[in-house]
Amino acid sequence: MYLTDLTRNSFQSGVSAAKWLALCKLLIEKMPAVQLEGSGDVGRNLSNSVLVLYRSYPGDPGLQDYLKAAIQDGILPVSTFVATLLQAARSSNLHIPATLDTLCRIALDAHYSSGKPPTGSVVPLHDSPTVILGTVHDALALLRTAYSLPISHFHQLTTSVSELVILLLSCVSDLSQVSNAQAMVHFSDVNDLLTNYRLTPDVRQVLDAFVLSLSLLIGDDVKASREAQMMHTMQFSLGKGDILGPSSDTDVITLGLLLNYMVKYRAHEFGAGDTKNAVALLVAYFRWSSWTPTVYYTQLLFAAFTCLSQNGQNSRLWKAFIVGRLPVLLVSIGEIVSADVSTNADLASALYAGLTFLFRRPDIIVQGEQILSRDADSTSEEETNSRSFTREFLQQIVKYDLLSQQLALQLDPRVSNESPPKWHTEANDTGLDLAAFMESKLLQDSGGEGETQSWIDRIWRDPSCHMTFANLVLKRFSVLSASQDVDAFGQLCKILHTFENALDVVALHEPLADLIFYALAFLEDYDCETVGDPQTAVGHLGDVFLFLQHTITRFKFGNKDITKNSRTISPSYLMKPEFMPRVFERPQEDFASLNAWFKALFDSNSLGIEDNILRTTKPKTLLRIAPPLFYQAISLSLMNKLDKDALMNGISYFTGPLLNWTLVGVIRALIRDMQVRQFAVPPVYYDILQLLILSPSCPKSVLALCSPQITSLVPERKRLPPSAPPSSFNMSAVRQALADAINLKSGGDYVPDSMATNIPGGQVPYQQVQQAVQRAFSMARSQKPPFLDLRRCLETLPPIKFLQLLWDELIAAANLGELEACRRMTTFVLTMPQESTTPPLLPIFLYIVLPSLIAEADKQTPPEQTMTMELLVAIISSVLNAAVHLEWAMRSTSTSEDDHLVLGQSSAAMARRLAQDLRRNRSSAVSGMISQRLASSQSFVANFPAFTSELGTMT
Repeated sequence: MYLTDLTRNSFQSGVSAAKWLALCKLLIEKMPAVQLEGSGDVGRNLSNSVLVLYRSYPGDPGLQDYLKAAIQDGILPVSTFVATLLQAARSSNLHIPATLDTLCRIALDAHYSSGKPPTGSVVPLHDSPTVILGTVHDALALLRTAYSLPISHFHQLTTSVSELVILLLSCVSDLSQVSNAQAMVHFSDVNDLLTNYRLTPDVRQVLDAFVLSLSLLIGDDVKASREAQMMHTMQFSLGKGDILGPSSDTDVITLGLLLNYMVKYRAHEFGAGDTKNAVALLVAYFRWSSWTPTVYYTQLLFAAFTCLSQNGQNSRLWKAFIVGRLPVLLVSIGEIVSADVSTNADLASALYAGLTFLFRRPDIIVQGEQILSRDADSTSEEETNSRSFTREFLQQIVKYDLLSQQLALQLDPRVSNESPPKWHTEANDTGLDLAAFMESKLLQDSGGEGETQSWIDRIWRDPSCHMTFANLVLKRFSVLSASQDVDAFGQLCKILHTFENALDVVALHEPLADLIFYALAFLEDYDCETVGDPQTAVGHLGDVFLFLQHTITRFKFGNKDITKNSRTISPSYLMKPEFMPRVFERPQEDFASLNAWFKALFDSNSLGIEDNILRTTKPKTLLRIAPPLFYQAISLSLMNKLDKDALMNGISYFTGPLLNWTLVGVIRALIRDMQVRQFAVPPVYYDILQLLILSPSCPKSVLALCSPQITSLVPERKRLPPSAPPSSFNMSAVRQALADAINLKSGGDYVPDSMATNIPGGQVPYQQVQQAVQRAFSMARSQKPPFLDLRRCLETLPPIKFLQLLWDELIAAANLGELEACRRMTTFVLTMPQESTTPPLLPIFLYIVLPSLIAEADKQTPPEQTMTMELLVAIISSVLNAAVHLEWAMRSTSTSEDDHLVLGQSSAAMARRLAQDLRRNRSSAVSGMISQRLASSQSFVANFPAFTSELGTMT
């Protein structure tokens, strides 16, 4: 449930404002804010959930009551409502005088009734001048809109907006923190309003004073400043000078976006576990940035450590990446960069300089250590005597010969005193190498799940051994898949689907697609007919199935085919939607197996599950027929043709290791059938589900995979479904089992992701993506490594709509003087290789989106047109240069003659096509300006000489 869903449903159902607010508070209390809308600002989400409805119900009094109730309660601060209102007002869907005037009056009345000064009411008390000016900028845009809309005799929109602008400008006091670039943007904006609109005397007076303050900030001679701006515009239009100045040496955007993406999608292509492609990305960004090796290493280390400090729930994962994975990637980067004849630098010295900078920032180091210590298991002796995270990292840097021991001691004299965990000594005493010792401990028959858990925890806390463990797992998968050793293979798969940390270790170092392939191949090739003990064999095969379902779902691989060693295998049969068909069409072998299994399970004269039926039934068939088996048994029970004892006795077979691996489809199908029945759900459904879910042997991965369905079945109190469960159904015990399975306290992967993919409503996906992009810009503005879940954005919105949304946010940021942030953010978005199911974004932007942006720019006023052209030129030049460096890096890391173009087309072809499109658009002044500006850039022309040759053919 989301606030947007709750508000829409409440409003459409006629729920009063007071009851709606109570429901919102209950939802906020029961669910963390990060699960509500993906943001911690509840007030902003609450306001947006009402504002979005104004698009369909303009000026509705019921929506006014909702907003007034939230503001009066205090859960929605006036400042938050003002900010969200002004952002929403930029959408043309709200450009109705009655709606905008009503919303402004709500904000103004709430301010006046509070008795507070404007600072602390319409803007937060401690907001910086830069943030306040951003709100002022939105208010001025609304003022311009108010004067462009038709006049209403019942609503004085211009008066209300003018009043709001006056209040906001009264909060702007200290402009010393505002950059000259941002001041010039506001100066031009206000001058345009004063020149072209008939403003009321009171707002004109305030704007005149604001212009004067800006002019003093810009310089004593405003005329000279404006002339300089005009000269810049003239040079821009004549195509003089290069496009981009030197790259910032204090940038956290570029590598912050990249590292966040690589860790989030660690199991996928171009993720942290994909060594070749991950290194290609890192090398491409190094060459594209034009940084020296010293600056690059400094930025890379700074971004990685800052990502750790701001990812509290995932701090252990980031430690595993920084300590266990980053040094390995640095080795590969160094090999490629050293081979580049154009780079003549001492990489060891550059890395030492970057580490020196990092160790002189105790705020970052201490914050990371504190977050890790809070996440430590206090019951563990090894955690109680925790080792220093930074010293572990330095030890790994020395281990991989990236830095000498002497230089490491200069950074931290105590690094040599940092001893390895105690279990390393135990491994040495056995005379086995680390990999063999770990294998012996993890796969020992007498250890039990508790002992395995202990060893997985030890490995997880020790990133220095992660690569060894990951290599061991991949090698074992390859060998066991070929040898068809079902006992060992099933045991290893059970470890990986039971303990998430084990799978995370592998994902950071090895491609999980290879493990999935080996497991699928094992299932395809395994022959149950020749096995001596089919009971045990099928149980181990079940762990292989659970590993596949768990891994494919958790890391979102989907149903796409996997190819390796010239063999292609599809996992689609594992992830097909489950249903409980009353009349179903299946292969003949399914009918025969269904009848045989039904008799073995539910016939009172049956001897149970014999070896022969296990040998003759393929595991894939058993997976398919499990849900229909339950449906047939339940149907006969409801018709009194099968007594309940026989029913529950047959179902009890599914609580043991022999058949519990089929329960994902069974539980999902049962709950789906219950949802179809709604008010007529027989109690037997609840009895069966409770038996399955609360069984001690029910795999945690089954509950995790079924968590969205189970959550809908057992919501929090006072939010029961139409047909409430019977009193015999222990909802609290089911909730606890589910929480334990998905590791809810530590932020497991399942609930947020799976719930977020089922979001109804037309505007909600757009709003979520917009908030994600805005948060990325906000983090960049705060000098924090931004995170933008690009894959989730493209799963939520079509590529063209997403790029149009991105452009709106780019324009807003560029108007605040953040051109460099716009360039870096867009370069990441357009040049990050996508999944094969998602079309590359760069050609779509250049061929489809860009022409429409140019057409819009041709209609703009000169100040707006200048900003648009400057932003477009910076983006085009940056993304094409990044594309050519990515191609170069891909060739550097490739071990085969793979000519796959990860961005859809070669950068040269895209540049040539761009030149042709710009040349053909002769009637567009903006198109001509962009052409001249790009052709004048020496760096751009050096990479794309064909661009100027195409332009040269213009007559």
